[in-house]
Amino acid sequence: MAKTTKYFLISASRDHVLKGVEGGFVQAGHGRRDLVSKLSKGDWIVLYSAKDEYEGGKPLQKFTALGQVTDEEPYQPDAAENFKPYRRAVAFQEATETEIRPLLEQLYFMKNTKSWGLYLISGFRELSKADFDVIQAAMK
Repeated sequence: MAKTTKYFLISASRDHVLKGVEGGFVQAGHGRRDLVSKLSKGDWIVLYSAKDEYEGGKPLQKFTALGQVTDEEPYQPDAAENFKPYRRAVAFQEATETEIRPLLEQLYFMKNTKSWGLYLISGFRELSKADFDVIQAAMK
């Protein structure tokens, strides 16, 4: 039986997103295995950045990258002696950073467009294909 492609939204500061794009990987929740284990080869991800830098960053509120998972299982790189995050390999696509606000009314998962930030606090959520398609089209 063929695997069904899933779509996910992961929140991370732009500086962390750019490191992932450069390195061809994604991590979620500061490297939590349980989150990246939900991703399967062929799934699509979109990254959202509330701010530009992790520490002391300025508000950004943009979708900053999107790509497709290319590996079978989470892995741990030798990132640092005291930090062993779990990651997934991702083939990132050409994409333009896109503000979230103009898309809020088109996104099904945004049930309350006045308190939309609350839907992104978890940092990791599954999206419908329709929501992913809206975001992907806006980023092209």
